[in-house]
Order: sequence, then C-alpha cells, then structure tokens
Amino acid sequence: MFKKRIGFYSVIDLLVFREGLMKEGAFVVNRNEKRQIVEDFNKKIEGFQAAVLTHYRGLNVEQMNTLRRRLREENISYHVVKNTMIKLAAKGTDLEKLNDYFKGPTAIAISHGDPVSLAKILSEFVKIQPQLEIKVGLVQGRVTPPDELKALATMPSREILMAQLLGGIQAPAQALAGVILSGLQQVVGLLQARVDQLAESEKEQ
Repeated sequence: MFKKRIGFYSVIDLLVFREGLMKEGAFVVNRNEKRQIVEDFNKKIEGFQAAVLTHYRGLNVEQMNTLRRRLREENISYHVVKNTMIKLAAKGTDLEKLNDYFKGPTAIAISHGDPVSLAKILSEFVKIQPQLEIKVGLVQGRVTPPDELKALATMPSREILMAQLLGGIQAPAQALAGVILSGLQQVVGLLQARVDQLAESEKEQ
C-alpha cells in the first residue's frame, strides 16, 4: 500500500513533495520544503483565468494520466494538492475565495487561457468517468458552481466566437462596400453621359 501511494503521487506529479516523507499515508514536510511548495504553486496560479476543484477519489493512475494529457493539450495544468498547502498558496489571491471547498482529496485544474476549454474537457471526461466530481470553479475571479461550469462547456470557444464576430463584421462591411461601389459607378455613369452630351452639343455648333 505504501508503494502504491508513492507511485500514485509520483505519477500524477502534481505539487511535488520532492523530499517529503510519508507517515501513515500523510506527507510530512519541514518548514523549508513547505515554503518551497507554496512558492512553486504561487507561480503556477499567477495570472490564471480559471480554476476548477475536483474530487478525484475513484480514479486510477491511468485515468488520471488520461485526464492530465487531455488538459495539457490545451495548456491546462492539473495538480493534486494538499489542502493546507493550497490554502497557504491562495492567500492574497482570487483563489482564496475557494477556501471553504478545500476539503477531502482535492485536485485543481488551472487555466491561463480560455475558460471554456477547461469546462469542456472536464465535462466530457465526467461523461466517460463519472467518478470524477467537479466541486466548484473560479472563472475570471467569480466563484462558479458545477451547473454553471456545465453550461459554460456548451459555449463556443473564444476562437470560434472571434471568427463568428469577424464574419459578422465583414459581411456588413462587404455589403457597404458594394453599395458605395454601386453608387460610385452610377455617379461615373452620369458624369460620362454629361460629357458625351456636351461633346454632342459642341459638334452641332
């Protein structure tokens, strides 16, 4: 059991307790190691756009690694954390708003990009592996319950929205350009007709 626990945490490799010892299944770290862990995690959460806390008990190593790989494809990190450590790291940051949720086995997904991608990946994974429980999220500084995260997952990604917006802008612009061009052509036509009329008048004189 001891080896399995070490293997589980080393494979997940999240909030690495580099030289920590384990006693009765719990990590024991000295003051310097604790400070290093907090500093490392502070760097990971700096400037984050969204974070989601999950309850991962029931998932095996392979399933956890599958989730981590999928998240990593979108540059999202996934960390198994010790609640006391993450509370220390969260002090003075928006993440402190989730302090009441740091209970039980906790893993946190952190995104510095589009929150929709994070919500989509977790929602899709839960459909396949319902053992993963989404506890709560923090999206752009706002505490977000699971049902809102599920709704967020149904939205188009930022890239798709930008493409749709650009397309919406281009369509009226192209229509406007067509109207302007048509008007210019009419003006040119009238001017040319007037020139031709004057030329004919000069010939008659």
